[in-house]
Amino acid sequence: MSKKEEYEARFEAMVKPITDAENFELVDVEYVKEGSDYYLRAYIDKEGGITIDDCEAVSRKLSDLLDKEDFIPDAYILEVSSPGLGRQLKKEKDYVRSVGKEIDVKLFKPVEKRKDFTGFLKENTETSITITEGKKEYTFEKKDIAMARLTVRF
Repeated sequence: MSKKEEYEARFEAMVKPITDAENFELVDVEYVKEGSDYYLRAYIDKEGGITIDDCEAVSRKLSDLLDKEDFIPDAYILEVSSPGLGRQLKKEKDYVRSVGKEIDVKLFKPVEKRKDFTGFLKENTETSITITEGKKEYTFEKKDIAMARLTVRF
């Protein structure tokens, strides 16, 4: 297990009881370096959407726990936020929740000379997804998907 994976696993174990107690969904956690700064992020959600006050409450509780546990030696910035409108589909529950919704899919390798597809998620299995794009249907193996996210239209 890499340092990043270890930190994310420990962080997730800390966040989950807090989000469960508040009836929030823990969507994802990440530990990333952006520029010269490290970020420890928790993405949370709830029916009807997350508010700034929700994020602040979780952040306060997490900050105290992180100070006590102190398992990350590097300086980092703690962020708690919603996953946003164009949330990425990373976990199985994300795909399940998104059946019937429009998604953007980016593939590692081209299919029919394309890597980017936008369509409605028709079916989700453990190993693949099927989207409808107009009158065409495409099935992609999840291992071939570089990124999938909810489509955002303005």
